[in-house]
Amino acid sequence: MAKKTTTPILVKNDPWLEPYAEEVSNRIERFNAAMGDIKKASGSLDQFASAYEYFGLTYDDKANGWWYREWAPAAHALSVVGDFNGWDREAHKLKKNKEGIWEIFIAEEKKGEKFQDGTKFKVHVKSEAGEMDRIPAYATYVVQDPTTYDFSACVYKPAKKFKWSDTKFSSVAASKCPIIYECHVGMAQEKEGVGTYREFAELTLPRIKKLGYNTIQMMAVQEHPYYGSFGYHVSNYFAPTSRFGTPDDLRYLVNKAHEMGIAVIMDIVHSHAVKNIAEGLNKLDGTQTQYFHEGSRGFHEQWDSMLFNYGKWEVKQFLLSNVKYWLEEFHFDGYRFDGITSMLYFHHGNVSFDHYDKYFAAGVDWDVLTYLQLANEIIHSKKGTISIAEDMSGMPGLCRPTKEGGLGFDYRLAMGIPDYWIKLLKHKTDEEWNIHEMWSTLQNRRFGEKNIAYAESHDQALVGDKSLAFWLMDKEMYTHMHKELPSLIIDRGIALHKMLRLFTLSLGGEGYLTFIGNEFGHPEWVDFPREGNGWSYKYARRQWSLVDHADLRYQYLNSFDEAMVHLATAEAIPDSLPAQQLNMDDTNKVIIFERKNLIFLFNFHGQNSVPDYRFKVPQGGDYKIVLNSDHAKFGGFGRVDDKMTYPTVNLYGEHFLSVYLPARVCLVMKKK
Repeated sequence: MAKKTTTPILVKNDPWLEPYAEEVSNRIERFNAAMGDIKKASGSLDQFASAYEYFGLTYDDKANGWWYREWAPAAHALSVVGDFNGWDREAHKLKKNKEGIWEIFIAEEKKGEKFQDGTKFKVHVKSEAGEMDRIPAYATYVVQDPTTYDFSACVYKPAKKFKWSDTKFSSVAASKCPIIYECHVGMAQEKEGVGTYREFAELTLPRIKKLGYNTIQMMAVQEHPYYGSFGYHVSNYFAPTSRFGTPDDLRYLVNKAHEMGIAVIMDIVHSHAVKNIAEGLNKLDGTQTQYFHEGSRGFHEQWDSMLFNYGKWEVKQFLLSNVKYWLEEFHFDGYRFDGITSMLYFHHGNVSFDHYDKYFAAGVDWDVLTYLQLANEIIHSKKGTISIAEDMSGMPGLCRPTKEGGLGFDYRLAMGIPDYWIKLLKHKTDEEWNIHEMWSTLQNRRFGEKNIAYAESHDQALVGDKSLAFWLMDKEMYTHMHKELPSLIIDRGIALHKMLRLFTLSLGGEGYLTFIGNEFGHPEWVDFPREGNGWSYKYARRQWSLVDHADLRYQYLNSFDEAMVHLATAEAIPDSLPAQQLNMDDTNKVIIFERKNLIFLFNFHGQNSVPDYRFKVPQGGDYKIVLNSDHAKFGGFGRVDDKMTYPTVNLYGEHFLSVYLPARVCLVMKKK
């Protein structure tokens, strides 16, 4: 008798997936099988993902000392070395327990030895590759010597345990309508140096709160040896980078954000790992295959980094425990998963995704699909958490529940939008802008899968490219941002900067994101200290004095962003059905649409201001302007009267509004 199969919901909702119904069903079956194996071995997925409570350095209150455990199957011998024993490689040898795990108990303090808060230590590994001092895989605090630049694990046990005061905070609202402020703690201050967790909490969070963002997304949290990598080449997965402060300093930041009603998610990098042997996981037990794939499959040529073996039991446990760790130990509210496209495919996304076959053919790594499903299962075991995938391939089901045949993410980054705006500004004049292309690009997303829209990416502001503000205004930003200095270039730049951001937020997705400083048009690029720039911090900071200066026009962009974000959160614009087109006018380059009972009007034309622009609306009644980019406080020319009431006119049984719609202006109207 033939096996009866049920068509997955993902396929029912997308007829184009019918030829791949079996492959989608296999996703569900592989996930269920993995969950079954995990429950059989560990009792539950939660328990399986609690390995950080066993491995690495853990304190035993009853015995007044520390257990240190390491999984290093191919190693010949391990010993703990550090300040406490004069780096003696024979003094504290580990033994294998019955599970095959290396372990040792170290008393907190005994005669001649002090293994306590602040103690620097490593694990000395003897293997086929030789002998070397390494950093433990589950190290939770890693510090760098200012003289030798050598990294070491460090005991972290302050006299007073951090006290959380965020029990009343809930991230549920933010998870439904995330308005995200993406940030990098180190470059968040104006000083030419590395910012700290505490400085961010005290100086930067209040700015974010005032702007109205309900979520911050923190980059470069996991320890990474090279600062200029922007946090992507992670070495120590359980350690918050010490260059910004201590673990409790990070807890202070998250707690402070929660007290302000702001959710905190972090950029988690499970797509690859730093290849460094001295600081990272590579060849910890003497073999490449301990954590990573063998040979070329275990190495990413373009990124110069190592690739995890997601199908290996211990690797899966390591990464899933890492997912749980940051949620539990630091109260993060979710993650942006970096480099998902590279993870999903053996070719790392270096193909054209022009056919559905590409999502189900031999190029897809099934182990990754299952791993991501399990990771999202852990994330969503906590109410109100957010998971975002950075994927440019358009993998079907990425943001659908596992039971439907999806991978379980809440949102994907709408990576095509910032790419589109940059290409438009680079290659086309204003007269060549096609409003139909603009509409279709912003609306192009899979049905039922939520997107985070963003007008510009932090990658575009890194050395070699420019932010939107810099593309629009370039060198004029150095000479003509003063209020009293007229400039047609600056006028155009400010007008379009506002329009592109509101167009993106209102049309492009179910969430919105901006990168730190871009809200006020931060000039120049982002360039971290490196050999090529003399290790300078000049461009690895945010010049808040520009937006705070009463005579400069940066404040206009900042004020518009604040008004836009407050409107978006108050009306929950992203958390609504897609926009409905009301009017497309090629001659005047006007786009008008309705979303969440608001009417959005955009006139992208450079010269055509229409004094009596008439258009159809879904409902009759009186309308008010609730956001006007041409208002003087936003650097506009005050040509539209916000105080007016706009009544509809009934023509042929339909409702019409008439407004003055100036060139390069956007308006938002709401029925009274």
